[in-house]
Amino acid sequence: MTSFFSPVFLVAFLPAALVAYALTSARWRWVTLLAASYVFFFALSGRLLGFLVASTASVYLLALWMDRIAVKRDRSAKGLERAERRAVKAHYAKYMRLILMAGAIFNLSFLVACRYLEFFGGLVSALLCGVGAGGGLSLTNLAAPTGISFYTLMAVSYLVDVYRGTVRADRNLGHVALFFGFFLLVIEGPFCRFGEVMPQLLEGRRPSGARVLTGSQRILYGLAKKMIVADRLHIFVKAVFSGYASCDGGIIALAAVLYTLELYCDFSGAMDIVCGVGQMFGVTLPENFKQPFFSRSASEFWKRWHITLGAWFRDYIYYPVSLSAPVKRLTKWGRRRLGNHVGPIVASSIALFCVWVANGLWHGAGSQYLFYGMYYFVLIVLGDFAELAGRAASKRFGINRTSLPYRTFQLLRTLVIIFVGELFFRADGLWAGLDMFSRMVGSFNPASLFDGTALGYGLDAKDFAISGVILLGVLVVDILKERGREPGRLVARRPNLSLATCVALVMLVVIFGAYGAGYVPVPPMYAQF
Repeated sequence: MTSFFSPVFLVAFLPAALVAYALTSARWRWVTLLAASYVFFFALSGRLLGFLVASTASVYLLALWMDRIAVKRDRSAKGLERAERRAVKAHYAKYMRLILMAGAIFNLSFLVACRYLEFFGGLVSALLCGVGAGGGLSLTNLAAPTGISFYTLMAVSYLVDVYRGTVRADRNLGHVALFFGFFLLVIEGPFCRFGEVMPQLLEGRRPSGARVLTGSQRILYGLAKKMIVADRLHIFVKAVFSGYASCDGGIIALAAVLYTLELYCDFSGAMDIVCGVGQMFGVTLPENFKQPFFSRSASEFWKRWHITLGAWFRDYIYYPVSLSAPVKRLTKWGRRRLGNHVGPIVASSIALFCVWVANGLWHGAGSQYLFYGMYYFVLIVLGDFAELAGRAASKRFGINRTSLPYRTFQLLRTLVIIFVGELFFRADGLWAGLDMFSRMVGSFNPASLFDGTALGYGLDAKDFAISGVILLGVLVVDILKERGREPGRLVARRPNLSLATCVALVMLVVIFGAYGAGYVPVPPMYAQF
C-alpha cells in the first residue's frame, strides 16, 4: 500500500476499515478510525511513525498548558475594572505566546530536519564562498515520514487556535491523535481545522448504502482522472523536462500545458478519493479545488487552487503580519502619502511577501520553488495596481469589463500565467526553468505540434485522443459546477443512474487506465510536498 490509488488500499484496506467501522458502536467508532489511521501511516512510513507520535504528544501537552493558563487568566480577570482586566490578560498572554512559540518551533524543526537541511546547508555554503570564507556546510536531510508537511501545519494551526480561544484544548489524547493522523489527511491533505472536522469524527455516523454508493462514484471519478489522464501525460512530461535541450519551443510549451493538466488531474483526483471516502464514513471534508482554470487573475487562481493551503496561509501568516503594529503603522503612512487605494496595497505587500516565501518553501527545498513563490507574489501585486489602472481606463474609454470578449481576454491571460508558472515549478532547478522558458519563447515552432514531432516523446495519437476525451469530460463537469450545478449530486439522487455511472467509470479505468506490464506507477504528486 503506497497511496490512495494503490489496489491494496482500494480493495483491501478501505473495505476492511469500513466494515470494522460499521460493526463498532457509534461511541467508539473514532477509536476504529484511529487504529485504521495508524495502520495506514505505518504501512506508508514504518518506524517514521515516531515523528507523528512526537508531534501529537507535544501539541496535546502544550495545548492543555495554554488552556489551563487561559482558565486561570479568566478567573483572575473576573470582576476587575476594564484597565485592570486588560493588564491581567496581557500578563497571561505573554506566557501563552511563549508556549505557542515553543510548540511551533518544536514541530517545525522536524519539518526542517526532514526536508530543508540540505537546502539551507547549500545556501550557507554559497554565502561562505561568496565572502571568501571558503569551506562548506554539508548537511543531510533526515528520512521524511509521509504527510509531515501537512500534519505539521495542522499542528501549528491547532496550537494557534487554542491560543486565540477559537477552540478549547481537547483533554483526550486519542482525539488529538486522530485529528493529526486521520488517514484521509496525511498524504495530500486537505488542511483541516480541529473545530471543523473533529466533531464529525467523533459523531460516528453509521455508513449507509446511499453514502457508500455516492462516495464510490466520486472515488472512481478521481481514479479515472489519475490513471487515465495524469499517469498517461506523465510519460510525455517526464521525457520533455528531462531532455528539453533537444526540444524546440513548441514542444516545451506543450509540455508546460500538459504538466499543468497532469498536476490538476493527479491532485484533484486524489482529493476526489479523499472526499469520496470521507462521504462513506459520514465525514464531509473541505473542497480543495473550485474550477481553477476559470480564473480571470492570478489572485483568483489561488483562491480556487489548493484552497485549504491558501486559507492556512491567509489565517496564520497573512492576517497576523498585516495586523501587526509595524504594518498597521505603515498602512496609515501609506494612506496619508499615497492615497486610500495605493497605500494599503503597498503595506499589504509585506504580508503577501511572507505568504509567498512560505508558499514557495512549503512546496519544496529548491530555487525553482522560491522563484515560483516570487513569481506569483510579483504578479499579484502588479495585478492589484493594474486593477486600479484598469478601472480608471474602463471609465474613461467606456470599456465594458463584464463583456464576454473582456472576460475571455482575462481568462486566456491567466491561463498563460498558470502554464508559465508550472513550467518553472516542474523544471529541474531554476536555471533549467529559465533555459526552458528562453527556448520556448525564442524558438517557438507551432509546426512541431502538428507534424508528428510531439509523438516522439512516449505517447502516440491514441494516447492523446484518450486523454483529450477524458479531459473534455472533466471540462464539462467543471463548467456545470461553475454554473452552480453539481453533477455528482444530480446523479446521486437516482440510485440506478449512480450505479450505472460507477460501472461506466470502472470500465473506463480498466480499459484505458495506465497500468500493466512495463508500467511504472507514478506516486501522487502532492505527496512529495
